[in-house]
Amino acid sequence: MKLNGKLDYLELPATGGTLDSVKAFYSAAFSWSFTDYGPTYSAFGEGLDGGFQADGAEAPAKPLPVLYSQNLEATLDAVENAGGTIVKPIFSFPGGRRFHFTDPAGNELAVWGE
Repeated sequence: MKLNGKLDYLELPATGGTLDSVKAFYSAAFSWSFTDYGPTYSAFGEGLDGGFQADGAEAPAKPLPVLYSQNLEATLDAVENAGGTIVKPIFSFPGGRRFHFTDPAGNELAVWGE
């Protein structure tokens, strides 16, 4: 069961090399396996699930912690009420919906739900 606030997914940029070279490195170094979702995205499930984004227009500049929510709208309200700044309002993506916010320290995180 997914729990509110649980660190659920981590997206990392893969724009400094090719997606294939990043996958090859982690496969060789740590025996990670990958599931491709199109030509620019490959997911991994190595303890904490995550994925690499090779499309420069879509890739985060820094690692992007992604939290899970059972009620995305309520969580968005809670983030705003706690002092977070919404930087990407709720949008759909393959697999669900999510939004991005920055915390008071300027860290960007995302929250997703089904």
